[in-house]
Amino acid sequence: MWTYDVKLTDCSTSFPTASLTLSASFCYTRSVTSLEQQILDFIAATYNLLQWPGVVILMAVESACIPFPSELIMPLAGWMLIKEQSLPITYVLVAGAYGALGNTIGSVIAYVVGMWAGRPLLNKYGKYILIPQRDLDTADRWFSKSGGWTVFVSRLLPVIRTYISLPAGIARMNIIRFLVYTFIGSFIWSSGLAYGGYMMGEHWEKLRDVMRPFDPLFIAIILALIAFYIYRHVKHSKSDSAWRQ
Repeated sequence: MWTYDVKLTDCSTSFPTASLTLSASFCYTRSVTSLEQQILDFIAATYNLLQWPGVVILMAVESACIPFPSELIMPLAGWMLIKEQSLPITYVLVAGAYGALGNTIGSVIAYVVGMWAGRPLLNKYGKYILIPQRDLDTADRWFSKSGGWTVFVSRLLPVIRTYISLPAGIARMNIIRFLVYTFIGSFIWSSGLAYGGYMMGEHWEKLRDVMRPFDPLFIAIILALIAFYIYRHVKHSKSDSAWRQ
């Protein structure tokens, strides 16, 4: 049976067996947060139970605007589903394809929610949350002109990649272009993370240690952009009021 004894700092937690002959164990480092330990436990259990389809499901969740970090999902796949099964490194591309497929599925869900729910709500109530029709029209033009590259680049950025599908759906970006750029960007991201997990072996979690400091940076950038948007909106509102007077 495929048995993974996934151990925390006290090396005490184990998972049920699955269907392949393989065994391995590792201890999470103290640098991994308690929440991430729980997430890692869940990911490992999912891989034990479902193997490759588990990658698709977890990456779909991550792209449906649910903050389930691919920085944990894909490196663990690179180690647990490839390295520890003695598969060749070319299987990193297989992992990338599964990850991209999952991302695309989850992105379609977020896109549809944005298009069929988010856009009508913003058309009706957007002015009450500082999103007037003028800004929606600007977003439409942006995604019509540069949406492909916006989606592609966003798929390569932590945090931002999880939520880009929602505004793309609200702006009603061309669905074919959205799917193509989503898959390509997600394939590169997923393959890179799986490769890191494969190369680092049982120390794959150190890849997350390297990437973790960038999370606050991207969150700060998002908050700064929101603050700038509010400032710009208030400034335009005052200018419009002065012009009417």
